[in-house]
Amino acid sequence: MYHILRIILYKLWVVSTFTLFSSFIVFWFYGFVTAFAVFILGISGILYSAQDLLLYYPNDPPDSRVFVLQPSNYKLPYESIKIKNKDGFKIHMFLIKQTSNSNHKPTMVFFHGNAGNMGQRLSNVSGFYHKLNINILMVEYRGYGLSEGAPNERGLYIDAQSAIDYIMQRTDVDRTKIIVFGRSLGGAVAIDLVSRLEYRNKIWALVVENTFTSIPDMAQIILKWNCLTWLPQFCHKNKYMSLKKIGQILTPTLVICGSNDALVPPAMAQELYVRCGAVCKKLAVLPGGGHDDTWTCRDYYSSIQQFLVNVPPLPEDIIPFFDDVSKDPTSRNTLVHTV
Repeated sequence: MYHILRIILYKLWVVSTFTLFSSFIVFWFYGFVTAFAVFILGISGILYSAQDLLLYYPNDPPDSRVFVLQPSNYKLPYESIKIKNKDGFKIHMFLIKQTSNSNHKPTMVFFHGNAGNMGQRLSNVSGFYHKLNINILMVEYRGYGLSEGAPNERGLYIDAQSAIDYIMQRTDVDRTKIIVFGRSLGGAVAIDLVSRLEYRNKIWALVVENTFTSIPDMAQIILKWNCLTWLPQFCHKNKYMSLKKIGQILTPTLVICGSNDALVPPAMAQELYVRCGAVCKKLAVLPGGGHDDTWTCRDYYSSIQQFLVNVPPLPEDIIPFFDDVSKDPTSRNTLVHTV
């Protein structure tokens, strides 16, 4: 509770001070009842706005918005790419391709968690590259790293759609073997993407790791306030209703969680697995894995590899879709590459 109040007062001290001052002025002229109403409305607005500050940490550590570690530091071949999303913001991405037969390898679209930038996940991505023998498209949401804008739920969904649209336009990757991966907050973004009607039959596999069922559920667990049980959904600025959306997913799905995750309870992974609408699905609970280090567990990469081996190919009737996308000149107008 103290940590939350400290963040609110530090980030929104001007608004907080204005609210308190306004309440005193109203009390002087109109009395206690009106002043109390103004105070409650002001505090409600502050708490609603502060939800972004409590969820998104693009400045942790402090240099995350100006310094992004490059894949070359791990001796990985890559392209540094910027695309313009539907809102007009430039989104930064790394495309790391295998040096041989990259167009015959699966490609993973990687969505990271709520803090830092994608460069801080390169150790994990290096493992995907070498141990799974796949290509990886790393996506940096708006307001993170070198991407423009500020993070919000709708915006992150749009960034994910822009990234998948981009990779579907590439002719140097196998567009019938696209893996969508998300960790923690990235898992919620991945679930939203794959649950959408326009994408659910075009993604080969979905992998989510240490992902929550929803933000309202996480708020109850972290804050431990009984009153949150009765709080209406519209009071939550960010919802990320993954448990509700995952029932609409038909894509083969792997749900991974660390048994020692102290932030997102492993029971949430079980709920997501049970609710998932896919026929081909698997739950992998890795002993000793924490929220941020499950990828260091012994069976981590082998669990993903075994799952992918059993994923069936996409139906042949969607193959013409990829040809239509690659021939559409208008879909490339918003792309900006920086190699």
